[in-house]
Amino acid sequence: MTPEVVPDGGPQRSAVRRRRPLTFDRISFMVVFLGLPLAVFVIFVVSPFVQALWYSLTDWSGFSSKMNFVGFDNYVRLFHDDIFLKAVRNNIELAVVVPIVTIVLALTLATLVTIGGSGTGTVRGLRNSGFYRIVSFFPYVIPAIVIGLIWAQVFTPSTGILDALLSKVGLKGFADYAWLGDARTAMPASMFVMIWGFVGFYMVLFIAAIRGIDPEVFEAARIDGAGRFRTAVSLTLPLIRDNVQTAYVYLGIAALDAFVYMQALNPGGGPQNSTLVMPQQLFTTAFAKGQFGYSTAMGVILAAVTMLFALLVFTVNWLTGGRDRKVRR
Repeated sequence: MTPEVVPDGGPQRSAVRRRRPLTFDRISFMVVFLGLPLAVFVIFVVSPFVQALWYSLTDWSGFSSKMNFVGFDNYVRLFHDDIFLKAVRNNIELAVVVPIVTIVLALTLATLVTIGGSGTGTVRGLRNSGFYRIVSFFPYVIPAIVIGLIWAQVFTPSTGILDALLSKVGLKGFADYAWLGDARTAMPASMFVMIWGFVGFYMVLFIAAIRGIDPEVFEAARIDGAGRFRTAVSLTLPLIRDNVQTAYVYLGIAALDAFVYMQALNPGGGPQNSTLVMPQQLFTTAFAKGQFGYSTAMGVILAAVTMLFALLVFTVNWLTGGRDRKVRR
């Protein structure tokens, strides 16, 4: 078929395209590489979500096949449940504080071990930076439940290492201080444990991102007289913006969960429910009270808050320069 000629003289392909025949190879490829993954996704991801939505609209006890449809009664009850609302506030507090502090610490350490060395000569990190990477990454290889149990013992009054060390340096007021038993310190202590467990991994993540930047960029900044802080804020951070965004999303999701850490540190939710998180309340409601329909509604709310958090992070990144950066690329 000859191409048609348009008024400006340029050739134009015919609107009629010949379709490639559906051979056995093409059909088998679509079935194996498209149909099978889609089926697995629908069965193991979409289907549980749909089931959860259905159970959240019932009064299912979890131990019987009988259930009654109650509509949105569970959700109405949730928004009048002071304990659950307290857990939501605690989760939001964790999702704000833990990612920010972790990312700031991880970025600082990553900058020091990559470009924070001597101000003369080749751009390099601190001396013995490999040792610092290994030491900082070590907490991440420990299971979260083990971290929680270890720090629970550290914070134990009288017999805990922390109170003993503070007493040794002359702070006698902390000789029998219950860090996890005081509403004023329970949440900050729990946040510290989570940050301690996360910071090493994200430090290594940011080190890999910084290593991917052309060293000549840092050389040019040094020649222009930029100090370490200015280089980190004005140069390094914008160039690894996508990595920071990804880290914030993952850290926020981990903070919105936080079940393992909080259950190990304060199984009962802490004094005045100061460390209670949504997954803890969900677990108690389902397995201790036998209210699976109500607890499933909590799970749906938790999933919605998590997706809203991720959407908020991406939106803020887009509005604060992520959009322009992608256009410039």
